[in-house]
Amino acid sequence: MKPSTNRMLNRIKSIYMFISKKGTVTTQELVEEFGITPRTIQRDLNVLAYNDLVISPSRGKWTTTKKRVKRTS
Repeated sequence: MKPSTNRMLNRIKSIYMFISKKGTVTTQELVEEFGITPRTIQRDLNVLAYNDLVISPSRGKWTTTKKRVKRTS
């Protein structure tokens, strides 16, 4: 796997874990927490949403779904 792909997957996993821990977060909170652009956060959230791991109950807010995931370190 390319290093850039591995970095992206690790970032997406970290974003999912952060949302899971906090409950509901805003896109801006994610931008500030991870120090990346809003566009990059949005792309990562789209990957998570496509895989039914997060939903946006209202514009700019995100929470995890009930879908079970295997969490590894």
